[in-house]
Amino acid sequence: MSAAVLAQALTVAQARRAAADRLRERGFDTPDLDARLLLGHALGLGHAALVAQSARRLAPAEAAALDAVLARRLAHEPVARIVGTREFWSLPLRITPAVLVPRPETETVVEAVLAVVARDRPLLIADLGVGSGAILLALLSGLPLAFGIGTDRDTDALRVARDNAQRLALADRVGFVAGDFGTALAGGCDVVVSNPPYIPTADIAALAADVREYDPQAALDGGPDGLAAYRAIAADAARLLAPGGWLAVEIGVDQGEAVSELLAARGLAVTEAPRRDLAGCPRVVTARKA
Repeated sequence: MSAAVLAQALTVAQARRAAADRLRERGFDTPDLDARLLLGHALGLGHAALVAQSARRLAPAEAAALDAVLARRLAHEPVARIVGTREFWSLPLRITPAVLVPRPETETVVEAVLAVVARDRPLLIADLGVGSGAILLALLSGLPLAFGIGTDRDTDALRVARDNAQRLALADRVGFVAGDFGTALAGGCDVVVSNPPYIPTADIAALAADVREYDPQAALDGGPDGLAAYRAIAADAARLLAPGGWLAVEIGVDQGEAVSELLAARGLAVTEAPRRDLAGCPRVVTARKA
């Protein structure tokens, strides 16, 4: 019996448990959360409505919709790509195949910047490789006097970032421009941030399926040693930053020393150690222009 036929006989609560059980059996890390989000998406209901309607039986069309989204998740498509949104820094962001799904560890970039900048004066923030706009829009939400500019090589990604800015009522404080990292910018930035591609090319095949199969290849591939993007950013950093300006870049595993050396070689003063994420992993290198 197919999952859709089975689900037709289930209540909302039973369908949620059945979906979670299937995900758990297949070894997914967060089966209960995934099941709730997928069921809510299939039924067009929020969490409160799912609870309120828990005893209601699914209609055939609802059962088919749940079966379809569950099949996609069982094929390791990320939940954020299925439902089309992802929360980052408490901001709901629209996600499309053109952009990375923002990860919780990337919030460490936002934390690093907010820890060093003054919040009571105007700032110009540049996000190199802006993607969905996650980092830049999170910073603008926490720095009400700041203005931002995001760059990306992919015009589809820029459209996603622009749409997210509009949805979050931040469009009047941010602009977007097509270009490779900082090449299209004139400089004078108080803050430059980036979550660049940093996976060594040979390591991409070994990534988890939800990353390898669904994230944009260009947003993952950091070249043979994973450092190609950092070389480009380092080469432009001193020109882009105003005196006293800060640079904060996300890094991959064991890249802290190499990235710090690249930035220091370009005259930036690197902080003593990378900032760690909530899992304790070195995640963000920060540096300042003297």
